[in-house]
Amino acid sequence: MALTVEAKVLTACAIKPGGITPLVGADVCLSGMGLVAARKAAQTLVDAGAKALATFGVAGALESGLRNGTLFCPERVRDEQGHDYTPDPVWRAHILLRLAQTALLVQAHGSLLSVAMPLLTQAAKTNAHSFHMAAAADMESAAVAEIAKARGLPFIALRAIVDEASDTVPVALHESIDPWGRPRLFGLVATMCRHPTLLARLPRLYSRMRHATQALHVAADAAGPGLGWPP
Repeated sequence: MALTVEAKVLTACAIKPGGITPLVGADVCLSGMGLVAARKAAQTLVDAGAKALATFGVAGALESGLRNGTLFCPERVRDEQGHDYTPDPVWRAHILLRLAQTALLVQAHGSLLSVAMPLLTQAAKTNAHSFHMAAAADMESAAVAEIAKARGLPFIALRAIVDEASDTVPVALHESIDPWGRPRLFGLVATMCRHPTLLARLPRLYSRMRHATQALHVAADAAGPGLGWPP
């Protein structure tokens, strides 16, 4: 996982970025945002003896009907170079069966696109959807899937939608957080001073993230330790 807020879904304990934290049924590596960071984290887990790899966290919708808080367990993960990766079918089916027993909205069809740069505007999301035919986007899953494929390991992706296709995330706010999604305090204050109208955007953005992480909490409980691995 990339963000501190995602890690807090799985444990109340502090997780050191870049290191391995053992949990019940799984080890967690908090990578930070981006393909390079995710690839490094996946390699760290594999070198430590991981038998399967999963990405778990939030994603942005590219399809117009994919709503905030929906769980997305994609059929395929792809990168911007056109490489496709297929999650382990048995593990995926097991997770979907568990999620079907909850009240969550779940999407089980479509592809998850992993991008090098965040898609912050409606236009950027529309273009990515048209070109790559993906339902949602993140910045890590394809890198983890690549490592899993190279090592012959099962892989799964489970994401909760945070921003919808029509949502715009202000660039200035995005630049006020660090690679683990934590606010850079002085940068955030400076941003609010330069762009005071952004203050009114914060409650909606917070609500979006809270709804997504609540869905992740329910999903993690339903899937069981290690996100249900082995199925």
